[in-house]
Amino acid sequence: MRNKTTLVIPAVFLTVILLSSCTSLASAPTAVPTASSLPTETASPAPTDTAVPTVTPEPVMERAKYTLNTTVDYDAHSVSVDETILYPNLTGNQLNSLVLAVVPNLWPDSFSLGSISVDGVPLTTYSIEGQRLDIALSSFTRPGGVLTINIQYTLALPFAEPNDPKVSRPQIYGYTQKQTNLTNWYPFVVPYIDGDWVLHDPWFYGEHLVYDAADYEVDLKFTDPASAPVVAASGAPEPQPDFTRYTITSARAFAISASREFQVATLQVGDVTLSSYYFPFNETPGQAVLKSSAEAVQVFSQRYGPYPHKTLSIVMADFKDSMEFSGLFFHSPLYYAQYDGTPMNYLTFIGVHETAHQWWFEQVANDQALQPWMDETLATYSERVYYENIHPDLVSTWWAYRVDFFQPQGFIDIPVYDGQGFEPYRISVYLRGAHFLEDLRTRIGDEAFFAFLQDYLAQSRGKIATAADFFRILSGHTSTDYSDIVRQYFQNSY
Repeated sequence: MRNKTTLVIPAVFLTVILLSSCTSLASAPTAVPTASSLPTETASPAPTDTAVPTVTPEPVMERAKYTLNTTVDYDAHSVSVDETILYPNLTGNQLNSLVLAVVPNLWPDSFSLGSISVDGVPLTTYSIEGQRLDIALSSFTRPGGVLTINIQYTLALPFAEPNDPKVSRPQIYGYTQKQTNLTNWYPFVVPYIDGDWVLHDPWFYGEHLVYDAADYEVDLKFTDPASAPVVAASGAPEPQPDFTRYTITSARAFAISASREFQVATLQVGDVTLSSYYFPFNETPGQAVLKSSAEAVQVFSQRYGPYPHKTLSIVMADFKDSMEFSGLFFHSPLYYAQYDGTPMNYLTFIGVHETAHQWWFEQVANDQALQPWMDETLATYSERVYYENIHPDLVSTWWAYRVDFFQPQGFIDIPVYDGQGFEPYRISVYLRGAHFLEDLRTRIGDEAFFAFLQDYLAQSRGKIATAADFFRILSGHTSTDYSDIVRQYFQNSY
C-alpha cells in the first residue's frame, strides 16, 4: 500500500499453490426506580398522576460496522474509498490505542492514506508499517464505548499475471487481464484477545488473518457506468440510482470480484440465492459447481445449522487457488478445466469444502495462523458429510482418492509457520484432520458427534473459537474416553 513500504514476502512465497485451503441492539442493564423506592412527604402525599421517571438505556452495539463508499475506475485499476468504522469497545478493558490491518500496504505504492480521524478529530498520531496501522487515541475509551473512525484512502491495484512463472503464490488482491479482485482491501480493526491485538505475519501459504464478526454496508459505483463489469460480492445487492449497495451482517471479510467476461447462473435454496460466476466456455463446470454447492448448503444447514446469509457467490478465479470469504468463495480454474462430468473430482471436492467454510470460518472463526486445523479440518471432513448424504455410494472412493492417496501423517494442530511447505501442511491439517474427525465420530457415535457440532456452532457463532472451546463443548456431549485419539493426532494437550 502506499507509504513507500515494500512487499516483505520472501522469494519462496512464489510457489504454486493449487489448493487453499445487524448491528444488533441489546439493552444494557439499568436500575429503574419504582414508586415504592421514591422519597415521599408524609404531610403531603404525591399526586397520583405524577409520572415516575424512567431511565432509557443507551443501545449497545454487538459488533463493529463498516461503511465503505467505494468508487472504482475499472480500466485505470484504481479505487477510492471513504470508510467509516463504528467500533464498539467489547474488550472489557479501557483502550487508548487501536491496531488496524491494512493488507494492501504489503504491495509497494498500492495503499495511499488521505486522511484519518477518530470521533471527528483528525489524527496525526499514528504509524503505519507493512500491514499494521497503529492509532493512539487522545483519551481512554471505556468498555462499551463506541469510536467512530473515518479513513479516506485510494488503492492502486497491483497486476497479477496468473501464468507468470515468477509469481506462483496466487495473488488474490489486484487485477488480471480478466478480473479485478478486492480482498482484504479495507483497513479493519483486528481482534483484541487476552490483552493483545492479533495480527500475524503473512506466510508462504495458508491464511494469517484473524477476523472479528462485523456488519458491512458497501456502496459501490464505477466511474464509467456504461462499461461497468459484472460484480460478485459478499453481500446482497440493492440497486440505487447511482450505485449498488451491498449489505451483510455478522460477516468476517467483505470481498468483491468484477469482470466484463463473467457469465452468471443462479439457483435458489430456500431464501438463499446462489450465483455461479464463470468465464466463457466454462458453462458446464460452472453449472456443476453451482449445483453441488447448493446441495452442500442444504446438507450443512440440516447437519450443522442454517446458512446465515441471503446470497452465496461462487467465483471462477483467474488465479490457481480456491479461497473462502464471507458469502463468497473463489474457485481455481484448474478444477473447471479438469471437470469430467462426474461428482468425483476436485471441482466438487473443493467447491463443497469452500462452501463448508461458510460454517467453519464464517460463523465460527478461529486463529487461522496458529490453529488452522479448526476450520480446515472441519471443512475437509464436511466433504465426507456431503458425499454420505448426496452420493453415499462414493464415500469410500472419496476417502481413497481425496485423502488416503496422499498417505496423510503428522500432527494436525500445527501453525501455518510449522508446516514445512504447503503440501506437507495440507496433508497434515486437511487430510489427516479428516481422519481425526472420522475416528472421533466412530468412537462417540453419530448422535453425539452431530449434536456436538450443532452445539459447537450454536455456542461459537460470531466468535473466535479456540481448541480449548472445541474440546470443552465436545466433552459435554459424550462420556466416552477419546483421549487416545487426541494423543494420536495432536502434539498439544487440550
